[in-house]
Amino acid sequence: MADGTPRTGIVAEEAADRLYIIDARNGVERRILLDWIHATSGDQEPQWASLDIEDGDHALPVDVLRARLGGAASRQVVPLRVAWRIPGFDRDRALKLRHLIFGDPRHPGSLRARLILLRDRRRAQILVGEAATLDALRDRFRAQTGGGDGEGADSPEFAGFVARQAALALDVAERGIRGTRYKVPRFVADGLRTSPKFRAALADLAERTGRPVGDLYREARPLMKEVIARPSALFLDLRARLDRMMFGGYAPEMEVDAAELARLRTILREHPTAILFTHKTYIDGATPSRLTYENDMPMLHSFGGANLDFAVMGEFFRRSGMIFIRRSFQDQPVYKLVLRHYIAWLLAKRFPLSWAFEGTRSRLGKLMPPKYGLMKYVLDAAHATGTRDVHFVPFVTSFDLIRDVEEYAAEQTGRNKKPESLSWFLGYMKSLKEPSGRIRLDIGNPVIIDEAPGPDDKRALEKIAFAVAVEANRVTPLTVTSVMCLILLGLAPRGATAAELLAAIAAVTDWARERGIRLSSELESRDDSALSATVDTLVESGLLTRYEAGSENVYSIDPAKHPMASYYRNIIAHHFLDRAMIELALFQLRESGEGDRTTAFWTKIDRLRDLFKFEFFYPPRDEHRAALEAELARIDPVWDRRLASGDRGVAQLIHRCQPVVGHAILLPFAEAYSVVAELLTRAKPGDAVDAKALLDTALVEGRQAYLLRRISSEAAIGKLLFENGLSLMRHMGLAETATPDSLAARRALLAELRGLANVMESMRLSTTALADRLPGASDA
Repeated sequence: MADGTPRTGIVAEEAADRLYIIDARNGVERRILLDWIHATSGDQEPQWASLDIEDGDHALPVDVLRARLGGAASRQVVPLRVAWRIPGFDRDRALKLRHLIFGDPRHPGSLRARLILLRDRRRAQILVGEAATLDALRDRFRAQTGGGDGEGADSPEFAGFVARQAALALDVAERGIRGTRYKVPRFVADGLRTSPKFRAALADLAERTGRPVGDLYREARPLMKEVIARPSALFLDLRARLDRMMFGGYAPEMEVDAAELARLRTILREHPTAILFTHKTYIDGATPSRLTYENDMPMLHSFGGANLDFAVMGEFFRRSGMIFIRRSFQDQPVYKLVLRHYIAWLLAKRFPLSWAFEGTRSRLGKLMPPKYGLMKYVLDAAHATGTRDVHFVPFVTSFDLIRDVEEYAAEQTGRNKKPESLSWFLGYMKSLKEPSGRIRLDIGNPVIIDEAPGPDDKRALEKIAFAVAVEANRVTPLTVTSVMCLILLGLAPRGATAAELLAAIAAVTDWARERGIRLSSELESRDDSALSATVDTLVESGLLTRYEAGSENVYSIDPAKHPMASYYRNIIAHHFLDRAMIELALFQLRESGEGDRTTAFWTKIDRLRDLFKFEFFYPPRDEHRAALEAELARIDPVWDRRLASGDRGVAQLIHRCQPVVGHAILLPFAEAYSVVAELLTRAKPGDAVDAKALLDTALVEGRQAYLLRRISSEAAIGKLLFENGLSLMRHMGLAETATPDSLAARRALLAELRGLANVMESMRLSTTALADRLPGASDA
């Protein structure tokens, strides 16, 4: 057991029926273990085999072990190992950089081990792994490998299997004193190479491609080395230290709900699991691993692009659990096969996975459409191996400030992204030391896949990904940063006094609380000191400006910072989308004077849904209408009668919506689309659309439109916004070769988008006019 006592008592008459496998890294450890064996074996001469069991590409030296596996079927195989304790380590897990140079103190060399024993022999603790009979090991060997090359005493494959089983039993015992955080996969490559399913898959691929199986094995070997992560305790500790350094500018403790943490612990222990995190910054992938490490949960295997596998850092991350994936491998069948079976192996062994299900960092703040690649491979692996009950757990990290946002804003104006390199990484790490506020973690309900769909079931894959996205959006909280950006962008170019801002924040949080939307701790508790501290951080960062020379402090956002502020606003935009669509449809009705207001209202809602379909996730139309009706009922219980009553009822509904937020949510998209639509209207019949040239021109023309105030903010200028606008126009059939009819339709769309922008400008003016009466807005 972990305390050094055997799981079953060893007495002299039984010792002869035991074969001890000694996992010894050097002569000092071998001597310690042999002394213990002889002390517990009485007068019998014990049978033992010494190995330095480690996971690698080379076969274990099992010749001695092979010669001693010919005993009776009831002979017990008992694994032994020395565990070296580190004084005081459990308090703060304080590994130092010198350990990377001189080696892990948990695995000392011979000289270091002798010095340790001279100071304190208690630091060497004997571990006895769970014993198994030769008969049980043979049954296990047949079940896991299909029999391999035979189960006899002279079988090198069986001997290697026994050695690996001994190592796994010792790992379990060692985790009893080290912690669950150090549960790491062992002998993965050997496990794949001896797997009957992997062998069968290679044979099938050989038949389909006409290549010899031996060639495919030789091609797979270096691919395994490329793909398979090789985590170890030392690098997990160093990675944890790096994670803490990455978050040096944030508050020391991450905020997480205790009940959600307990639920996650149970899920990771009992089910094959993948944590799918939203991706806003380079470091949000570190928050799930930091959370599991600090709470002694199993380590996560994270996925990263092969572009991050550079210099020393690539090996560092591989040794701490990262799996580097090539960006494209559609025409590389052996690579795909290795990756699929590796994932299946991890699922079967209950090693949790983690990746950004959006595929790349969101440059706009909104949740991006999910990339299906990794999810498909996980589901295909589960389907191929019969793995059931896979849990996809949405994971949302919220930051008061994100250092990447300035880079995103620059990229959207056309500046090229800086390539990753070691110097880039060091510069990025330096920027993370600047004060950046708090970090909050929200863990969604798992999307449970009882039985994985088949590889060709694209519809099922999309439904699963959509369910994860919806749950991630649901648990995304309102934060001080996002709410202030929402409010101040809605008022811009007007600023807000401190009193007005507090009143507006109270109105928004009351609205969110009524709808069950999550709030950050400062908003939930209404802690003025915590709120003020966050605001100070935002001001110091330059995101907000604070004018203090007058009789009252006034807060605003510099127009040049609107693209950055828009990013934070977009993070929570989905929570306000239904409200925004309702407000915009009502203001359109007020200005149109249409007859049947109820029919006209729902027609406008459907049109808004279609116009912004490339920006947001919508539920099916019936579900969406039910959600809109529920929101209308919160605004006014008799909304349907007011809407049917005509102009006065519409005006009453608008009044009860104050202060409105629809323009703050939707105006940048309408303005960006109008830039693209205007460029399309300049075409002549017969002109084709060159997408790249169009988008490049849109960046230039968008800037001109802002200077002429044809668009209200630089937040409407961006490559992704223009790309989505062009996607909409392709969907509407307006981006084909120009014809007289398509040019007329383009002009009509441009007029519609400008009309929407004008309506939203009136919404903005309405909000500005009510700014000094915001304390009463929560009654709306």
